Amino acid sequence: MLSLPSKSSSISRQKYDVFLSFSGEDTRNNFTDHLYDALKRSGIVTFRDDPRLEVGEELAPELFKAIQQSWCSVIIFSKTYAFSGWCLEELAEIIKQKNKKDHKVFPIFYDVDPYNLRKQKEKVEKAFAKHEERYKEDKDKIRRWRNALTQVANIKGWHLNNRHETEFIGDIVKKISAKLCETFPIVHDGLVGISSRLEELYAKIDIGEDDVRIVGICEMGGIGKTTLARVAYTRMSPHFEGKSFLADVREVSNKYGLVSLQKQLLSQILSEEHFNFFNVHEGNALINHRLSNKKVLVVLDDVDNLQHLKCLVGRRDWFGLGSRIIVTTRDEHLLRSYRVDDVYKPTTLNANDALQLFNLKAFNSETRLENDFSELSKHVLKYAGGLSLALEVFGSFLCGRDATQWRSAIERLERDSNKEIIERLQISFDGLDQTEQNIFLDIACFFNGEEKDFVMKVLDGCEFFPNIGIDVLIKKSLLKVYKDNKLWMHDLLQEMGRKIVREKSVDERGKRCRLWAERDVYHVLIENTATEMIEGMIIDNKREMNKTLTLSADAFLKMKRLRLLRVFCRLNCCDLTYLSNELRLLDWTGCPLRSLLSSFQPKYIVILLLPYSNIEQLWTENIPLYKLKVLNLEGSKNLIKAPDFTTAPNLEILVLEGCTRLIYVHPSVGVLTRLKLLNLRGCKSLRSFPTKIGMESLEKLILSDCSKLQSFPEIDGKMECLLRLYLDGTSIQQLPSSIGNLSNLLLLNLEDCRNLVSLPGSIGLSLLTRLNLSDCNLCEGDIPRDISRLSCLEELDLGGNNFITIPSCLTQISKLEFLRLSNCRALESLPELPTSIEGVTLNGCTSLEMVAYPSKVCNSKYSADIVGVNCFRLAENINALTLLRKHLKVFGNSRKLFDVVIPGSEIPEWFSQQRGESWIKIDLPLEVRNDSQWMGVALCCIFVSDDTSRNEHLICRAVIHDRYSRQANRTQSNFQGRNPREVIRSGWNVNRHFEQPVMKDHIFVRYFSRGMLYLISLEDKCDERETNNLWITDCLEQECDQLELSFTGPYSVNAKKCGVRIVYKRDLEEMEQIKELHSSQCCANFEDIQQHFADDGSIGNCSLKKRKRNIYEVMDEGPPPKSMQNIFNSIIGRLGKKH
Repeated sequence: MLSLPSKSSSISRQKYDVFLSFSGEDTRNNFTDHLYDALKRSGIVTFRDDPRLEVGEELAPELFKAIQQSWCSVIIFSKTYAFSGWCLEELAEIIKQKNKKDHKVFPIFYDVDPYNLRKQKEKVEKAFAKHEERYKEDKDKIRRWRNALTQVANIKGWHLNNRHETEFIGDIVKKISAKLCETFPIVHDGLVGISSRLEELYAKIDIGEDDVRIVGICEMGGIGKTTLARVAYTRMSPHFEGKSFLADVREVSNKYGLVSLQKQLLSQILSEEHFNFFNVHEGNALINHRLSNKKVLVVLDDVDNLQHLKCLVGRRDWFGLGSRIIVTTRDEHLLRSYRVDDVYKPTTLNANDALQLFNLKAFNSETRLENDFSELSKHVLKYAGGLSLALEVFGSFLCGRDATQWRSAIERLERDSNKEIIERLQISFDGLDQTEQNIFLDIACFFNGEEKDFVMKVLDGCEFFPNIGIDVLIKKSLLKVYKDNKLWMHDLLQEMGRKIVREKSVDERGKRCRLWAERDVYHVLIENTATEMIEGMIIDNKREMNKTLTLSADAFLKMKRLRLLRVFCRLNCCDLTYLSNELRLLDWTGCPLRSLLSSFQPKYIVILLLPYSNIEQLWTENIPLYKLKVLNLEGSKNLIKAPDFTTAPNLEILVLEGCTRLIYVHPSVGVLTRLKLLNLRGCKSLRSFPTKIGMESLEKLILSDCSKLQSFPEIDGKMECLLRLYLDGTSIQQLPSSIGNLSNLLLLNLEDCRNLVSLPGSIGLSLLTRLNLSDCNLCEGDIPRDISRLSCLEELDLGGNNFITIPSCLTQISKLEFLRLSNCRALESLPELPTSIEGVTLNGCTSLEMVAYPSKVCNSKYSADIVGVNCFRLAENINALTLLRKHLKVFGNSRKLFDVVIPGSEIPEWFSQQRGESWIKIDLPLEVRNDSQWMGVALCCIFVSDDTSRNEHLICRAVIHDRYSRQANRTQSNFQGRNPREVIRSGWNVNRHFEQPVMKDHIFVRYFSRGMLYLISLEDKCDERETNNLWITDCLEQECDQLELSFTGPYSVNAKKCGVRIVYKRDLEEMEQIKELHSSQCCANFEDIQQHFADDGSIGNCSLKKRKRNIYEVMDEGPPPKSMQNIFNSIIGRLGKKH
């Protein structure tokens, strides 16, 4: 069975941490003695031989044993080291243990040159001459010594180099200590008693067996099932090809459905892909198809329904051999009925572990206390019954309280005969004040798992002071905030809160303050048993989602104190006569009302969510909404008129997206000084917008696809908070001069603004980083040279326009990284681009013939690429190899990645190794880390992606197999060398990045520098520097590293053939001599074509690390083109004054 990390790791089984090998004559009483003392003082167990053992030349058995019982050896090479047969015999044994048992070796070069040790020159040569004379009959001994010395001298180590010995020794001790720490077992702070549970669970999981195994973890809530599963998952995941942890399956399934969990499962395992399906049957088929040959680790946490297993696990043949599925649940019958392979039932903590955990929480200490608290703790431990969650909550509750308060709490426990954890947890609840209790109960009944900011707004509207109240709950271990800023309450704590509510009125449901359970809510609404005690209610219909619930007109009439109402199902209540004016939250998806009731005057309302409603007008008359912060009417297609916001001055979020009949937005929206988000996307009938706006807090304004909107308002005053402005798809003809007040604007999207004629005479967009002017009918000469004054511009999208050339001034935009010119079908030539450029997209530029080569050193941070799918004229005039050569000249020695994609069906002969398949491998140089002449690796493949029915990928995967023997068998397609290391796995999504089908053969050329293969600088000599505790062994003469490249994978394009070549500096000179086809057309310098260029750009879609940021889509060509010179003159106007 494959062993897993545990407390009994390899380091704990070694008797010594360090074995010191040294020449006593040189260093015993000085350097070695000081190093030994420093190691001991740092707690590093070190073996140093007794000088009395060093009597003869034969190595004492004690030293052999000490080496074998040490985790590492530190070898101090001094001037007389090689003269000692004793030292050399030690060295041979150390190397034997290194090769046999992964014994670590760290050399120290104490006033010796490692070159002389490696080459065995000067004094080392003299030493071996004496040894050869002495051991004439034992040539094997001499050979072992020489090989051992060569191997160790090839390891980068520490050099004294005239440094102060105290400082030198201190650095050595620090680095050895750090290296030792990496070998220690994973410590899960505060997870008391986890080790024994893990050992028992591992025995059932048995990941060494080549089968598919499903193991359940089953016990009562709060015992630590999820924690145990997560720790096991973390430790085991390195042994699998893919992994997925699906947390809170029960809750996520109830909220979002099983399809969302299926997508999460696939996305976590196949992280680079996006999945788009809409029912569980499609999900089942996809999981089966995509994971059936993959060894995966899957955890399903908190399963309570057999359907969860059927849709997420299915049959065992859904997963590859060796896969393991772990299921946590409270229902053992569910596991047995599904016929899992085994069930692990964790026990409660034993007495010692329970005491340790309780002390951690109550006293911040693991030790047993010998005062009054010791006896009192025993009472608490008895009631907790070893349940970890109860121990944490009790300990946190009692922390900082005196013994009298402890006794009071314990006496209260003893009076309650119920032994269930929920009642025990109520002690912590009773320690809260009334306001904090209300917060706890609201979260338990309505908001568990919700965004913290959303809940805070609601609770603040209820005057519960949530800023301090939620902090109290967190510190009392009653609530957590996850990294995604969502509130989370454990199931047991949530059930405790709900039980408290139920028990206040066991028989009369209508007298409970909060209602959430479908059965209780239906009873109250249908039987009309509501009372004014009800403060909050959730109406849902999860059991029969397509069924409409009919309510009487006075269904809410008795709920005078109702402050929270959430409706998640279809209701028939068009004749509703009453809603409580005490409401703080009204969240009603699909509200059937045409307008809110005139009697409904919610002066306390904070959040009003009515998405996809039938609302035509919120109210027929203006009402005070001074506390309203969020209004969402998204998708309310009958909405004709937005309300008057004069009486809602504190509104922060206004969403009217998709209100397709909305014609008019009240001018009062323009003076909402606290508004942060205004979203009117897709309001296709909107004609009237305020003529003046002064929303000083606004951060994002979205008017995308308001196709009938023809004017943009004047900016009244400074709107310095506005960062993103989306005007794409509008009919706006001009922007006001006051747009310069948007001084901090980062993004301006004018895509498909076909009617835009001019901009104001001055505009201050000095901080603009993203500009989209795609599909704006830009023609030749429309892009002025002054565009270069947008000094912060990083992404420029000019795709789908009609110019022939672009101007050279683009080279002056010093920070431009991404330029998109896709579907500029008239574009004929491209000038030299800024040195900062990382990606150029030229897809569909069918007239493009010339691309200027870079002449300056590229300073892009990581990668560069040129993508010209379906640019057939370009491919006739220039080949991918030429583009590669020109770019290698400017950044070949840096740690960069460079891609070229253009039409092509043949691999250039220059690629020294070629293969008619989708994978290939090549030996790397022998002196791979020291040979400064080799630059990197160039590879290519011929591919086609003609299956438009699926989203295909062009992915390149590079794996290095360390220390490959040339004599080994290399005919297997999936070479299995020692220590395979994936260097890179990246590429292109055909649909998203190429934007069009690739129906004909294309060539993909990629170059990555040696710096991407080996992170340690290859310029550093073995004997010139330390490596910050990164120990690298040079390749031996008979061994080298092998690089394996593949273009295969799930949903991969059809990669027909591929080639690879190691690139040396001399190759650049040889490539210069290659006579290219149509060279007179291909080698045009920038000066030759400068006069033909006009300006164009695109938001970068090209670099894999940033292309996800692209939110724009290419649009078809529109009305006849018109001049845009005045537009760009106005964009630059104010910038010109600054320069």
